Parts: sequence; C-alpha cells; structure tokens
Amino acid sequence: MTNTVDSLHFRVLEDIAKDLSGEINFPTYLDASMTVRNVLRDPRVSVEKVAQVISIEPLIAARLLRLANSVTYNPAGKSITDIRTAIHRVGFETVRTTALSVAIEQMLQSGNLAAFEDIGRLTWEHSLQVAAIARVLARRLGRVNPEDAMLAGMVHDIGVFYLLYRAAEYPEYKNNRADLLSLVIGWHESIGESLLYTLGMPEPIIEAIREHDQLKHVDTPSSLADVLYFANLLAGGNHEWLGCDSGLADSERAAADRARYADLLDEAWDDIREIQAALT
Repeated sequence: MTNTVDSLHFRVLEDIAKDLSGEINFPTYLDASMTVRNVLRDPRVSVEKVAQVISIEPLIAARLLRLANSVTYNPAGKSITDIRTAIHRVGFETVRTTALSVAIEQMLQSGNLAAFEDIGRLTWEHSLQVAAIARVLARRLGRVNPEDAMLAGMVHDIGVFYLLYRAAEYPEYKNNRADLLSLVIGWHESIGESLLYTLGMPEPIIEAIREHDQLKHVDTPSSLADVLYFANLLAGGNHEWLGCDSGLADSERAAADRARYADLLDEAWDDIREIQAALT
C-alpha cells in the first residue's frame, strides 16, 4: 500500500516539477494577480500606473478599498473612494497581498477544488489568521515591516493550494483523505517555495517562508522568519488546523513559545479580526 501511495505522490510531483520548470499550470484566477505582480516588479513604478492596473480589476479594486477603509489602515475614520488614495494609504506590498487574496478566493470557489473544498477552506482561514497575527506581531515588535509580515502570512501555505489543485486531477485522491493529507503535509513547503520563486515573490518573503512549519529556537524575534514562525504557531501550529496530530503542540518549546505571545491574541483580537474580514 505504501508503495502505491508513494508512486501516486511521485506522479503528481513529477507533473508539478515539469510545470515549475516551464509554463506553470496554475488557475486563470491568478491572471489578475500576476498582472499586478508584474507591474510592482518595477522599482520605479508610479502609484498612477498601479492604480490604472487595479482599476480594471473590479474585485481587487473593491477589496483594496475595503482594506484601506478598515480601522487598521484608517484609524481616523476618513473614508476614501479612489484607488490611488487607497494605494497611498496601504502601500504596494498590501496591494500585492490583496491581489493574491482575491485570486485564492476565486480558486477556492471554482469547481476544480470541489472535492477538497473543506481542506482548501481550512487552509485559507488559517492563512488569513496567520497574516493578521503576523502583521499585529510585527507592529508590536517594531523590527519587521508589518506589511511584509502580512504578505508572508498570506502566502506561507500557497503550496497547499497548488497541491490540491493538481491532486484534483487524480481520482485516487478524491476518496482517500489520508493519502491527500500525506501529500500536502509532506510536500507543501518545498512546492510552495518553488512556486513563489516562479511567481516572482520577493526574496525576503520566500526566505521567511522556508521551513515555516519547523520548530525553531527563537529567544528574541527579530526577523520576518521569526514573526512568521510565531504567527503560524499561534494560529494552529504544525497542521493542527487541518486536524492532524503532528506532535508539535505537545513539545515544551512550542508550548513555551505560544505562551510568550498568548496575550497578543487577546489584546489585538479586534485588529486581527478586522484584517481577516477586510481580506475576504
């Protein structure tokens, strides 16, 4: 049985390797996000140019305006209605995050992932929570850009979505949740890292996401990777949010790390909930 599962995993991973070395086979829902990404790759790009691209993508524009008018970015309560001002208010990295959130939401609502809708939804909810906690934690620590932290949290499990998307092409996975979870848990980090390189994600974000599920010894969080580690741990740790018993929750180190920032969840819950709401 194990050999059969390994063979199945190998087939999927072989197909993915071909994708990542050539023309990536990802849902068309990422087209708009890729357009935004390509524009933002130019370090000299103007706000006007970014606004022009966003304005022709109504879902991204609406989501961006909602985020810009949230208490998190608009504590003074001054409502805005134009994209250019919204971009000024939230910054380019948040524009990138918003475009990705729209793309992932659309992918989850597609028929491709119908068989794995519950896993996709749990992953998305976890990603949003990690993104929100990471932003709040970065703001508290003062050493890491909160927008970078939010973007890292948003995409840290993008490998899960891609694996689900490709696994949907194999009927063997549709009736075997254990095998599917084995594929996702075992390979989402490495696949996600390769995918983020292909998508042109900034190097610091990719470095922070590398091995994000691995237990770390961090006394003083001072980097984006540290912030992502704690945010992921506070949001369910190592696949607890998928209902999997990884053993991480029982380790003394993990328990101690959770306890260090447990108060953050209580103090900043309103902020966290608002960021989650604005991104969906």
